[in-house]
Amino acid sequence: MSESLPENTEDRDPARWRILFLLSLAELLGMALWFTASAASPTLQALWGLSPLQTGWLTTIVQFGFVAGTLVAAILNLADIVPSRGYFTLSVLLAAIANALLLSVSGFTAALVMRFLTGFFLAGVYPPAMKMIATWFRSARGLAIGTVVGALTFGKATPWLVSVFIGNDLTGIVLVASGGAVVAALLVGLGYRDGPFPFERRPFEWRLAADVLRHPPTRLAVAGYLGHMWELYAMWTWIPAFLTAAALRSGSGSGDAVNLIAFGTIAAGGAGCVWGGWLADRIGRERLVTISLIASGACSLTIGLLFGAGIWLIAPLAWIWGFFVVADSAQFSALVTEVAPAHSVGTALTLQTSLGFLLTMVSIQLIPLLVDAVGWIWSFQILVLGPLFGIGAIRRLTRIRMQ
Repeated sequence: MSESLPENTEDRDPARWRILFLLSLAELLGMALWFTASAASPTLQALWGLSPLQTGWLTTIVQFGFVAGTLVAAILNLADIVPSRGYFTLSVLLAAIANALLLSVSGFTAALVMRFLTGFFLAGVYPPAMKMIATWFRSARGLAIGTVVGALTFGKATPWLVSVFIGNDLTGIVLVASGGAVVAALLVGLGYRDGPFPFERRPFEWRLAADVLRHPPTRLAVAGYLGHMWELYAMWTWIPAFLTAAALRSGSGSGDAVNLIAFGTIAAGGAGCVWGGWLADRIGRERLVTISLIASGACSLTIGLLFGAGIWLIAPLAWIWGFFVVADSAQFSALVTEVAPAHSVGTALTLQTSLGFLLTMVSIQLIPLLVDAVGWIWSFQILVLGPLFGIGAIRRLTRIRMQ
């Protein structure tokens, strides 16, 4: 099992809590860009006559852009050779611009281009932040990274919260998200500095990404993350559609109720990440991710069976699923910071997220195909394959670390 590192004077530097708050707030504001088109999808569907499969692509293309961005970053070692503050600040500003340009397009194809670019630039926002906060924390690294990931999880849910107050207004949702991302750039650009535990920096190496994957503990930590990601984004993307369909079938709940429950489902993951980080520092990361994978997998198996019930009866299980489905996410990243060679931590984190988000493109597009074939009752069960795979990888990693 992973062990907490001994605390020392530098690790108790009170400035680390200010930096944790700053980075968490910046992540919340920056990652709100992710689901803006998804939250406004009813408007876009009506405006452009989109099919459910096309609507799914509004999210899938963000994943694709993120994968492309992280692959470029991993190959070029950007997270290990470019100063983190400048890398994050420029990336989030460019993502905000790409997101705002969604308002200037006149059709589905152009919208996909803007969403792709948004995801591409967000590759410089998510992975670097985990490395940045790790430079400030050793003994409470799980809690710190969990808090950052929890904040970005809550941020991804905010477009649905905004839609509760202003409806599915595309302009309002997009401008609120882009404005928040600009604030994130200012926070990091003006207020962040690396902590007392910086990672080793080396010159650019073409083979660094490949070397990372040849390192057995890092490879297994990445494999566990892949199992987690198979489930996560497919659930986040399609739970609003599931709730909408359930409301129509049962004749219960309004559109605002659906948006509120969808927001709660994703936002619950923010609390899950903080809880997961706190517990992982006490019982070990491998045990925590195993607990979370078992709980989320059980939810994916059972939630469809409630499809005929009223949405307020579905809501508690959806929120429990939302809590556990991402509670382990940060701990896979924390594992990478602990097991990867020190000079390649940034590249390892970037590669991990790149491969994980590449996999999400498959599971996101698979769900609507299953809905057409077998209906909502039996569609989410396919996601349990991810937790099963992840548990297997983490058990192997545990054996290696105990040797």
